[in-house]
Formats: sequence, C-alpha cells, structure tokens
Amino acid sequence: MDLKYSTAKPGFPAGNPIANVFVIIIGALAIGVSVVLGFVAFIVLGSIVAVLAAVVGLRLWWFNRKLQSRARRSKSDSESPPGGVIEGEYHVIEDDRDS
Repeated sequence: MDLKYSTAKPGFPAGNPIANVFVIIIGALAIGVSVVLGFVAFIVLGSIVAVLAAVVGLRLWWFNRKLQSRARRSKSDSESPPGGVIEGEYHVIEDDRDS
C-alpha cells in the first residue's frame, strides 16, 4: 500500500453532494442551537445573580435601617445634651485637702 493514498482527504467525508449539504445544514443548526442555549443559560444565570444581589441588598438595607432606629432610640433615651457635656450634682463625702 502506498503512503500517499493512505492519508485522509481534506474536505467533506462523503463524496455525495447531497450528503455534504446535509452535513453543512446539520452543522449550522447545531452551532445555532448551541449559541441560543448558551444565551438562554447566560440570561438565566444572570437573572439568578441579580435576584440574589437584590435580596442581599434589601436585607442589608433593612438591617442598617433597624440599627439606625435603635441608635436614635438609645440616643433619645439618654437625653445627653449636645457636645458631650454631662450635667449633674455631686456631694463631697470626705475632703482630703484639709488634713
């Protein structure tokens, strides 16, 4: 057997032109279906990520809002004057300066 006849011919596998047309059509359809399915999968995964991000963002907003309302409530309960000055009375129990 001669080596130059044992190599595969480049091009389409069938010698029949109708079979070649079917191979081209089926290949184009397979590529088209793959692209469409990939796009749909991308949209579905993107939607899932967007919904999860919205849920996490909403939860963080709600938690932050709750923390701010607690801080306002505790600030109004203590009723400390602005500037950090605390007013009050004191009584001297024992004076160490006299002795």
